[in-house]
Amino acid sequence: MEKLQRMKEKLTAEDRAALRTEFERLRQEHRDLDAAIEALLQLGSDRLQIQRLKKRKLVLRDRLAFLEDQLTPDIIA
Repeated sequence: MEKLQRMKEKLTAEDRAALRTEFERLRQEHRDLDAAIEALLQLGSDRLQIQRLKKRKLVLRDRLAFLEDQLTPDIIA
């Protein structure tokens, strides 16, 4: 926990901009996967392909959560 806090404090403005860019790109990919999965489900397509897309979507969700945590300042109540 303390290491993560120190990492956040050391981010430069350039680092934050790069993280935001990656975050937005991954968010778009996540939305695209939603649409692709929905389309494949409507077509009754290959279940294996749908499972692969869902797995990729979960990986993206985890990365998005990590990036969001890096970009969000800690608020101590």
